[in-house]
Amino acid sequence: MRLDARVAKLVWRGLALVFVALGVVGVFLPLLPTVPFLIAAAWAGGRGWPALEHWLLAHPRYGKHIRQWRRGGAVPRRAKWAASGMMVFSAAVVLLADVPIVFKITAPLVMGAIALWLWMRPEP
Repeated sequence: MRLDARVAKLVWRGLALVFVALGVVGVFLPLLPTVPFLIAAAWAGGRGWPALEHWLLAHPRYGKHIRQWRRGGAVPRRAKWAASGMMVFSAAVVLLADVPIVFKITAPLVMGAIALWLWMRPEP
């Protein structure tokens, strides 16, 4: 294996591990999503760590969601409601916080755009 191929493999593996770590943190922190990070971990794993990708796809709890996303970008309705609720909560916190007005305008607009995109995704 060439040196640049080995470096690329290590970079993909490192990225996959970062995403898995964020996903694990998301299991315990309700404000941080789990599945999007595991989807990203499977993507990075597919480029540098096929065994990790396979493990994530076969995972009893999260594998189904990763496979649904890969089949067509499907997001379950329950996940859409949960994400939307957290975005509304986060927007309210930003609006009540002592932050510059630019954040009070930009953050809810960005979250609204993300929510719109999310609700346009197909459901499994």
